[in-house]
Amino acid sequence: MSETKVDRLSRLAHERGILRLRDLDAYNIPHKYVYRLEERGELVRLGRGLYQHIDHKITAQHSLAVVAKRVPHGVICLLSALRFHELTTQNPHQIWIAIDQDDRTPKVEHLSIEVVRMSGVAREAGVEEHTIEKVPVKVYTPAKTVADCFKFRSKLGLHVAIEALRDFYQQGGSMDELWRFAGICRVQTVIRPYMEAVA
Repeated sequence: MSETKVDRLSRLAHERGILRLRDLDAYNIPHKYVYRLEERGELVRLGRGLYQHIDHKITAQHSLAVVAKRVPHGVICLLSALRFHELTTQNPHQIWIAIDQDDRTPKVEHLSIEVVRMSGVAREAGVEEHTIEKVPVKVYTPAKTVADCFKFRSKLGLHVAIEALRDFYQQGGSMDELWRFAGICRVQTVIRPYMEAVA
């Protein structure tokens, strides 16, 4: 027996973790089937155009997966990236995300996001992809994140950047790699004395 569109949608929701309505276009599944599964209690609406299966296993990083699905071109950065890499004791209330200088400011229902605008190599360098709840999530590497903290120290506070640097060093992070990203972020002069103090 061939798979119905409803069955295919249910399977996709299981496989993808979080679905965007626009994801269904590639599978030729009309949006009305999403609303049917939602009425039957099989799909849960997370926000405008975002759904997950009722059996979806939610993790502590759930909000990062939701934001990544909503803003696929964005990169998790600063406090959220520090938390992801366990380089801070802080637990940010917002999800920090970097987008291009010219991108429209995204909105994510039920979640508070803090947008940081970057451009060129400073935005593109140091991006790694992780899978959270079956969703690909772009996050800056630990070294890039620490360099960014010094770059945006007026927004975060210098104490946050220094704490991140100490934790990065104590966890065995490469100071050469950090120095390279400090160059990309143009903060080598600022970060040098702090790197010398911890090394």
